[in-house]
Amino acid sequence: MSKIKLLIHEVFKQAREESDKDTKNGLASYLWLYFKEDLGFEITDKSFARYYDAYILGGKEIQIQSDRLDKMSEYVGFRNFSDFSRTFVKNDESSNKTTVKISVDKDEETLTEKLSNIIINITNEQHFKMPDFMKQNGLGIMEMALLLCLVTGNVVFSNSKKISNGSSFPSSFMSGLQAGTDKKYMYWGGERYIATDSSFIRPGLEVKAMNEHVFLHFRKIKRKDTLTEANALGKTWYSKFYGNVEFFTDDGVDPENGRELRKSTSTIIYKYAGKPKDSVEVEE
Repeated sequence: MSKIKLLIHEVFKQAREESDKDTKNGLASYLWLYFKEDLGFEITDKSFARYYDAYILGGKEIQIQSDRLDKMSEYVGFRNFSDFSRTFVKNDESSNKTTVKISVDKDEETLTEKLSNIIINITNEQHFKMPDFMKQNGLGIMEMALLLCLVTGNVVFSNSKKISNGSSFPSSFMSGLQAGTDKKYMYWGGERYIATDSSFIRPGLEVKAMNEHVFLHFRKIKRKDTLTEANALGKTWYSKFYGNVEFFTDDGVDPENGRELRKSTSTIIYKYAGKPKDSVEVEE
């Protein structure tokens, strides 16, 4: 499958998940409006419909401008089409194996430098599930060792390459969180879910059945000003409600307004959080 066809499939797959629409015209209209309002880049619904015919239905493949490929790649969580083509790996749903890819910068000279820049991508999520921002973030050698050992889904700790959300996660704190999963219920505490044994706390507070993954990994990012393209693109999700945007560390639903979360894009990060990596580098 060509990279362009793969990209179009991913774009319409994500649109289907976000919009609950399943027709060509419905998806095309959704994408046109989303790109216009949220990404500031207009691709008409007719164009999206043509892409659907050519790459989803199997018609004759057509040319797509490079800037559109870049923007569609951004929509599905990559910097541009080159980044998508280089790093995206399609899940093989028929496989029962977990693929581990390790890349080392060829320009680095020492073993320590090489080991500190090992990156692991889990490409089959059927048997190993963890948040996207962990899968796609660069991990040091200690995190890599823990990741290979903790195949049951335990938390990976990192002191150097974690998105800042106003909280640190020392081992004692995480041990407390893990113990909290023994409780039957949880409720939203404003930044994360709080474990409880009671199905009722107070009027107006929704108590839900304990969901271990959500309880351990789902956080609202309090320090939005710390987000940049480098540490948030493809690794965070956002909710936009009446012009207010909140960012989260995992996919799901905004507990405060019930809106489905969307993967953060460069435009959203720049407009509502921090600044693009290039801008930060220039200022420094």
